[in-house]
Amino acid sequence: MAKRKGVRKGFIALFFVIVVAFGALIATNVMDNVEDISLGLDLQGGFEVLYEAESLSDGMEINEEVLSDTVASLIARIDVLGVSEPVVSIEGDDRIRVQLPGVEDQNQARELLSTQAQLSIRDVDDELYLDGGDLVEGGARQSFDPNTNQPVVLVQVRDGSLFGEITSEIRQRPIGENLLAIWLDYEEGDTFSEEMMKEDSKIVSAPSVNETIQSSDIMISGSFTVEEAQNLAGILNAGALPVELVELSANSVGASLGERSLELAVNAGFIGIALIFAYMLVYYRFLGAVAIITLSMYIYVVLVVFNWMNAVLTLPGIAALILGVGMAVDANIITFERIKDEVRSGKSTMSAFRAGSRRSLSTILDANITTILAAGVLFYFGTSAVQGFAVMLIVSILTSFLTAVFASRLLLGLWVNSRALNKKPRLFGVKEREINEL
Repeated sequence: MAKRKGVRKGFIALFFVIVVAFGALIATNVMDNVEDISLGLDLQGGFEVLYEAESLSDGMEINEEVLSDTVASLIARIDVLGVSEPVVSIEGDDRIRVQLPGVEDQNQARELLSTQAQLSIRDVDDELYLDGGDLVEGGARQSFDPNTNQPVVLVQVRDGSLFGEITSEIRQRPIGENLLAIWLDYEEGDTFSEEMMKEDSKIVSAPSVNETIQSSDIMISGSFTVEEAQNLAGILNAGALPVELVELSANSVGASLGERSLELAVNAGFIGIALIFAYMLVYYRFLGAVAIITLSMYIYVVLVVFNWMNAVLTLPGIAALILGVGMAVDANIITFERIKDEVRSGKSTMSAFRAGSRRSLSTILDANITTILAAGVLFYFGTSAVQGFAVMLIVSILTSFLTAVFASRLLLGLWVNSRALNKKPRLFGVKEREINEL
């Protein structure tokens, strides 16, 4: 007489240990990861501008190195704005896209980004005396005029004696001509007399020189606010752009629109996932419960990976996350249907689990590989937003494959090996009368 095999409770206990441990990890850690994930322009609001880079001279070639240098200069200037998580990306052969989440003053951002920041000091006849090469790198700073207490910008020149010679010469000129004009982005053809008449003049300051100044510090005065003086100092410290940036398009997203988009996306995600959980539980019974656990693991792991990657979450990113849920559900359904088929054929629970898992793997692999290939094509040919979606989609698919295949098999395998599911086809969603019908 064959000895009846009992339930191996150790496997069930191990199942609950894994589930409780992971549940505790999610409960204590998930909000920290969510709060650390940076939100993109479409979720936070802000300003986006697309530039085309043009050469400053006839012999200059716009290549990857020049574009990379331009991006570095732009990032240094963006630091002046105090923008967190800016996105500056190269598109194609000569374009640069700048996304500034949280920026409301578009005009200030435009001026800060696109100005050449080529400082030059000239006399009233536009003769050049000093240019950016004579300045100490990083030597500009905002300060206050000791006489008027007005905000000013102080810059340092490399050769104080040279500045002394210049001021000695200029001070001897008649009143009205003893001026040192400080130009920002002087271009050939610009003249002092015309520029001083303009409201938006390239001459930021034109002090009169009445004495020789033997100093390496130059004070740029003007009708600056403290913020304007700080911005100018920041631009000068960031250096001149290696190319001319021509604005092709600009787009702004209001903060309220971004918050509304985030709210709608999150609500839609919760409703969609809740419906999926309900369907899996009703239709697949115990298998559905295992699927819900692994889907929860998937969502948590994706958020952690997004955070580790310092990814910027956008609406397309949320769509990629939801698509990953769909891929994970597909993988679970394929596996569960194979197992149900094996149970209907009359196999034991252990045999049905092993055969169903083995038969489903190739189908799941095919589905995931083809989707990853499609995402790879999107990344290669797409622009920044499409590339971001493609990266998020690849991460979501890989994570869904790991959780839907390996985590599901691990958890379900513990129950199968415990023998608690033996001769209980209804827990798999199979009725007794359906067995042996295949």
